[in-house]
Amino acid sequence: MVYKALVAGANGIIGKALLEELARAPGWEARGLSRSHGDIRADLTDAAQTHGALEAAADCTHLFYAAYGPGGGLAGEDTRNAAMLRNLLNGLQHAGAPLQRVVLYQGAKVYGVHLGPVSTPFYEDENPRPIGPNFYFTQQRELQERHEAGGPEWTILRPDVVVGDAGGNAMNIATVIGAYAAICAADGAAFRFPGSCKTYDRCLAQVTDAHALARASLWAATSGTAAGQAFNYVHAPFRWRRIWEGVARHFGLTTGEPIPFSLAGHMPALAPVWDAIARDLVQPDFAKAVGWGFGDFVFGTEADVISDMTKIRLAGYAQDVDPLAVLISAIERQQQNGVIPRIGRDGPRSR
Repeated sequence: MVYKALVAGANGIIGKALLEELARAPGWEARGLSRSHGDIRADLTDAAQTHGALEAAADCTHLFYAAYGPGGGLAGEDTRNAAMLRNLLNGLQHAGAPLQRVVLYQGAKVYGVHLGPVSTPFYEDENPRPIGPNFYFTQQRELQERHEAGGPEWTILRPDVVVGDAGGNAMNIATVIGAYAAICAADGAAFRFPGSCKTYDRCLAQVTDAHALARASLWAATSGTAAGQAFNYVHAPFRWRRIWEGVARHFGLTTGEPIPFSLAGHMPALAPVWDAIARDLVQPDFAKAVGWGFGDFVFGTEADVISDMTKIRLAGYAQDVDPLAVLISAIERQQQNGVIPRIGRDGPRSR
């Protein structure tokens, strides 16, 4: 049997890795869906256009939903993203697609981290739901109601701070770190952590590799133990000092103690440095290439952010990767693909 996958959000950090992993996986055929690129092009906020476009996915058996519509505050985000998923599911139903399961992705916002410090670890079935609006809850309810009415099964994966090599993604911490390191090197400055000493030395953080998440997604799409369940999927927790010093060693950078400052506020002043090293990039425009505000959010989190991984391991999935290796690899792939400049005149040094 050959599974027919549709990846919504194909150009994003999760979607790109999914398509690459699906292309290597036996028994899978995949199409990518996005608004401006991909095998199927559709604006998911437009129900009529989405229905028409999804005639090309009439054989779809599995949907990997990694699309996201930002903006409008929490309420607007909830309304928009709920409608996007609903339009896509309605379109597949209208096309007669034999959809078996939907794999949906949620972030730590499902545990309320956007509202303030939250007790950790995060447990999928124990953490009381925080107050909304929150599109994760709305989308999950949509999937459950459809399944109860005879629709497809669903599985949810909950990564955090996804690391990959997709360009133009405002929420890719590898892009922030790699671009910041390249600018520090070109400016003759030390590679100093732009957050507080507390975040650097005391708080535990976590990331999820996009390709590891994609492999977990194939399990989530087919495993009987995964049906109707939500699973955290992150890698071993770390303190930023270890990651920062490891990246510095690999790329031959000088470090120093943290200097807390706003990347979004300060880095635009270094546009001339960027312009000198970014001439051959896919996106040379400094204002569009790096999401400095996301870096401020991650490096400004003065609390542990830890998701428990017991549930997914007991359900039968235990593949993992090292977070330092993940970040270094993602930075190097982005350099090779022209997403960020190479760090230093001679590029990275061997580990």
